[in-house]
Amino acid sequence: MRYALVNNERVEASHGLSALCPGCGQPMVAKCGDRRVHHWAHRGRRTCDHWWEPETRWHRQWKSRFPAGWREFVHVAADGERHIADVRTGHGLVLEFQHSHLRPDERAAREAFYPNLIWVVDGTRLKRDAPRFAAGGQMLRPTPWRGIYTVAFPEECFPPNWLDCRAPAFFDFAGAGPVAPGAMPVERYLWGPLPGRAEGHGVVVALGRETLVRAARERPQILDAVGIVGFLQARFRAERVAAMQEGHRLPSGKPSKRRRVWMRLQVPTSPMPQTANMAPRPRIS
Repeated sequence: MRYALVNNERVEASHGLSALCPGCGQPMVAKCGDRRVHHWAHRGRRTCDHWWEPETRWHRQWKSRFPAGWREFVHVAADGERHIADVRTGHGLVLEFQHSHLRPDERAAREAFYPNLIWVVDGTRLKRDAPRFAAGGQMLRPTPWRGIYTVAFPEECFPPNWLDCRAPAFFDFAGAGPVAPGAMPVERYLWGPLPGRAEGHGVVVALGRETLVRAARERPQILDAVGIVGFLQARFRAERVAAMQEGHRLPSGKPSKRRRVWMRLQVPTSPMPQTANMAPRPRIS
């Protein structure tokens, strides 16, 4: 934990300080060694928030992109249950930065507790995750929106336990190190499967890191996930219906050409900022 209460003020860990946990009010001790980043730890067994995980350099780099008052926000529900969110913006958007393994039941509990949530997942924790996305990402297909793609088999791109999320989950395949200017798109962008499917297809969004941070600072949603998936659902359904109608009109034995109906559908105003930080094409490697 980066902040604890000293004289009722949020203070970072420093040698010789005593503090209280902002979540449970129990005593904290400053850990200021040379191997790990300076942080606060509970004296004895932690009991206040079982969702909290040890903070890594990756966590701290991400949280440092937001104002100090938004970090480690104590969120209290109407029934008194409280948890410490990694970041809660002034618009009420919660960002959880997840490095360690997360059980599906705990993930679902967090999504229920934070009604307006996005995940940022460390895609470098397991060595197989980035190569899987680099291979599976070749199947991404573009949509009318820049930086938004569909894929028939999202399980070949992302860990299966993240594909049934109720909140968008963006994978960071670059980790804590700096991203080189010539890095491949798999590292230059955050890649996230949106909740739900469009006629069985997964919907994948590519965002630049600064695009995500700027959007989180400026509005209560990073993107309109429900609207995006709903529009693509209608698009795929219209294509399927058009193909069936075309097949009925053709004489027996003649091949049917699948008709494109993109332009016949009304494309809504993009819910995502149109900036150069978005991935311009689905090529991954």
